Amino acid sequence: MQEDFTISKGVMFNAYPDSIGTNLSDLIDMLKMPHFKDVFSLFYVLPTFFNSDLDRGFSIVDYDLNKDLVSKENLKAFEELNIQLKFDIVLNHLSVTSPQFKDLLKYGDKSKYKDFFINWNTFWEGKGEMGKDGIIMPHEQFLSKLFMRKSGLPVLKVLFPDGSERPYWNTFYQNISYANLTENDLIDLSGLSQEQINLICSKVNAAIDEKQDLNSVDFENYDYLKNKILQIVNQKRSYLGQMDVNAKAELVWEFYEETLEKVSDFGCKILRLDAFAYLHKEIGQSNFFNKPGTWQYLKRIKKIASKHDLMLLPEIHAEYGLHLHDEVANEGYYIYDFFLPGLTIHTIENGSSKALLTWAKEIIRKKYKTVNMLGCHDGIPVLDLKGKEVNGIYNNGLLDDVEIEAIMNKIMERGGRVKNLYDPSGNKISYYQVNATFFSALGEDERKLLLARAIQMFMPGIPQVWYLDLFAGKNDYEAADKAADSGHKEINRSTLNMQDIRNGLQKDIVMNQLKIMRLRNNSDAFLGSVTFHETSDCEIHIEWINQNEIAELQANLKTLDFSINHKKNGLIKSMNF
Repeated sequence: MQEDFTISKGVMFNAYPDSIGTNLSDLIDMLKMPHFKDVFSLFYVLPTFFNSDLDRGFSIVDYDLNKDLVSKENLKAFEELNIQLKFDIVLNHLSVTSPQFKDLLKYGDKSKYKDFFINWNTFWEGKGEMGKDGIIMPHEQFLSKLFMRKSGLPVLKVLFPDGSERPYWNTFYQNISYANLTENDLIDLSGLSQEQINLICSKVNAAIDEKQDLNSVDFENYDYLKNKILQIVNQKRSYLGQMDVNAKAELVWEFYEETLEKVSDFGCKILRLDAFAYLHKEIGQSNFFNKPGTWQYLKRIKKIASKHDLMLLPEIHAEYGLHLHDEVANEGYYIYDFFLPGLTIHTIENGSSKALLTWAKEIIRKKYKTVNMLGCHDGIPVLDLKGKEVNGIYNNGLLDDVEIEAIMNKIMERGGRVKNLYDPSGNKISYYQVNATFFSALGEDERKLLLARAIQMFMPGIPQVWYLDLFAGKNDYEAADKAADSGHKEINRSTLNMQDIRNGLQKDIVMNQLKIMRLRNNSDAFLGSVTFHETSDCEIHIEWINQNEIAELQANLKTLDFSINHKKNGLIKSMNF
């Protein structure tokens, strides 16, 4: 079982280093304002804290401080504020621009890191057919089982020093950029006039600009030079991508050892294991939470974490009906309550507490230790609420499919964007999450947002608060459109300047949230036992008791009115909203 060490049970702030102002110093200046005194005990800082190059931090180059955003003085400031830190380690992958992958591209088969990443063809050798593109297509009985996060095979082909192209496992994002050809690039091609060189350059550059498949370019009378021309083009290309690491290699575990020691030295207390369920790979399995391999890896990571007094928080998105959250919790880990965001929207929009209380009572009955949230850097989970067929038996979800579709449709009507999952052929097989600010998902109704915050603060678990929700941020359509393929996430990542903060602190929706959060952060009542009292479906009555201290929430889901009572040493303070 995982030890809990000395982790605060208070409220956790969540932001990028540059979500407030231009760097982490500005965010610290905000937290030093009197309005934020005693509101937060924890800060989950997203991984642009480290050096990264893609996916807003989750494509790690290395785990050194990003000096453009973070300084060692910042780390001391959090100590002085008595705020503990939560970081990410992205277990499944590293950036293509990481020192390890760059070494592989430079030295090829002679690289120290030859086995640090997963050569797709080597992995599937003998278990598939080689395609014309030089990539093995796994046999159907293996391919059909793969859990995919994007359309097409999860590979990125890279150029080796010997001129060969090799596909490497790439579960998540990738981008290949081609530099335009110049006359000098073709100068060694003999027998070409200046006019012919210009013609070839214009054909290739037009294809690059229009993002065409370069193999489809018709070189007409110069087709006999096509291979040489494409080789030149490929030598000028650059990559971005999150390259899956090979956890069967001891060098990877040495890297984990170094990284956990490093983040501990930075002050980390909670370490979120991003994408850990994809780490173990085995032919014939889905390569998402393979068993028992995933458990074996997790046990090994926990052993390293224990040496550095780090509490692990495995991050996993899966349907409720799979009960993977049960399995992780039963091993003594904290789990993410990815069910709460959708359940809260469902509760408020339908005026019914039934589904929410079913989940709350399960948390209590099974003694789950959770970190919960409303909004976050990612989307609002909806897949997580579903039921699932397991071994021929259908396990119910927390909501049925019609109710989940209603949540999605409501958020989409209010401007949200959707993220889907795909099969190996590129066909959509399921929705994954809906992207929107939580405020916009609730129709930009301040009373709904305040009630949602109150519900979160009274739910069991460590409450994590997304910075933009605190300031009632609205969907950022301009950022979403500008970001193209990843725009569904940028809709909820607007940067706030210090004037935005000062303006926000003049608003009731911000100050009332801070008031409720301060109570949750400081009252010992929340360290005691919780009771969800029996009420009508349109009401909520939650009571926390710890010796002589009581905190109580009573809410009417139809009118959106609610009250909070706090009793300590015989003195009662009430807040009515």
